[in-house]
Amino acid sequence: MSAKHPVVAVTGSSGAGTTSVLNSFSHIFRREGFKSQLVQGDAFHRYDRLALRAAMKEAEAAGNRHLSLFGPETNLLDKLEELFVLYGESAQGKVRYYLHDEVEAEPYGQKPGTFTPWVDIAADTDLMLYEGLHGGYVDNTVDVARHVDLLVGVVPIINLEWIQKLHRDQKMRGYSQEAVTDTILRRMPDYVDHICPQFSRTHVNFQRVPTVDTSNPFIAKSIPTPDESMVVIRFANSKGIDFPYLLSMLHDSWMSRPNTIVVPGGKMELAMQLIFTPMIMQLMHRAKRQP
Repeated sequence: MSAKHPVVAVTGSSGAGTTSVLNSFSHIFRREGFKSQLVQGDAFHRYDRLALRAAMKEAEAAGNRHLSLFGPETNLLDKLEELFVLYGESAQGKVRYYLHDEVEAEPYGQKPGTFTPWVDIAADTDLMLYEGLHGGYVDNTVDVARHVDLLVGVVPIINLEWIQKLHRDQKMRGYSQEAVTDTILRRMPDYVDHICPQFSRTHVNFQRVPTVDTSNPFIAKSIPTPDESMVVIRFANSKGIDFPYLLSMLHDSWMSRPNTIVVPGGKMELAMQLIFTPMIMQLMHRAKRQP
């Protein structure tokens, strides 16, 4: 862990809703006057869009139909670990961005599906905020999770995750339902082997559970709204968590286990603010005490 320069990581698969957690942290940093360095997990993919398609075709020709961005083969996870280590020691490192579409690519004069050049991170930042697939990744050679001071998992139940991905990729990125479904199926082995285990390493997990029928996500006309959902919040270590205070502030909430609170979906962002503000303040207080 990097107490001198804290690293916060929000991990979850594509379409899981990590952006909501990212926004909550941004509000906290702005309100408390902390300067953060954002790191996007997409920047650590090994291939750009065209190269990934070529790699998938090559893998399929060799009998592997499950090469995906969820697995270690298509990501620079050693480079991500190195960034966390370097930032923790000196608040330095290099980042780049993956340009998903024309809107993101236009300011750089590049094509969608490409990476920007690596550049030095901003000077004088207080902490790093990572959002992506592998903030809690561990294998025999790489241990990204070890260098994260606050690891947050965002894990909607699987049918809701698929609904969110289907709607995002079809409406925002122009993919067909068949293409999105193919991606879901391709990623499933890596999801089980490399994404799910990360949620056992998180400090806090947020799992949104819809209260409407999502039994066939492939015909869903709309994404269940926050008011049509509950959010299950699990703490790896409940020591120091003021559950009575949270229950008093988050009306219609209850505890389902000694380390788990359930809140209405519409109160998820408020819950994040209440939970993460003291955690961030503790990290920054600890950082200031480091030599």
